[in-house]
Amino acid sequence: MRPSGRQTNEMREVSIETGVTIHAEGSCLIKVGNTHVLCTATVDEKVPPFMRNSGLGWVTAEYGMLPRATHTRMRREAKNGQSGRTQEIQRLIGRSLRAGVDRVALGERQIQIDCDVIQADGGTRCAAITGGWVALKLAVNQLMKAGMITSDPLVEPVAAISCGIYAGQEVLDLDYPEDSEAGVDGNFIMTGDKLIEVQMSAEGSTFTRTQMNGLLDLAEKGVSELKAVQLAAVS
Repeated sequence: MRPSGRQTNEMREVSIETGVTIHAEGSCLIKVGNTHVLCTATVDEKVPPFMRNSGLGWVTAEYGMLPRATHTRMRREAKNGQSGRTQEIQRLIGRSLRAGVDRVALGERQIQIDCDVIQADGGTRCAAITGGWVALKLAVNQLMKAGMITSDPLVEPVAAISCGIYAGQEVLDLDYPEDSEAGVDGNFIMTGDKLIEVQMSAEGSTFTRTQMNGLLDLAEKGVSELKAVQLAAVS
């Protein structure tokens, strides 16, 4: 039924390895099936000019794909400027992670999350958000250990999962073969049991309110499983 042989409500295997770089304040390698994303967090004691003297912290993100992350080689975007897709994804990562941050508790500093896709097989933005939160949490833990902040500004994990309608059925965690042929494709970003953002679109077929509810149910299940992996990684 599914190209991978998974059940409709079954995710790919997920793993998160932390401390994969020696210089970043927080880092992890997240693997969601064959999608692999390196996430690093960098603490900067300065905020962007528009945030100065506000007393609020800031979290932002950059996203990129290595030339052979996909089936054919892509040119490095640094040579030609970022594509609209790249800009849209990194803005999504930044605002998703900020939704789970108490910016007063973070203090007037910035944490930059870099998400580099090593290998892509669908769901790269969701993996980047999920792994980005882990890198962010590890950097925050260092700030707390150093006494630079007194209370944890990250209340709950932020995680993201894709769901869609493939071959007429609602499925969880689309890989590339499904994503490229899905009738409906959606990305669900959540913290706890609350939605941060939903991106859904018909890719050749329409969908009903009942089907959307079914996709939301699948997303809740997927995010719950991702949250358990995130918490195990940072514990």
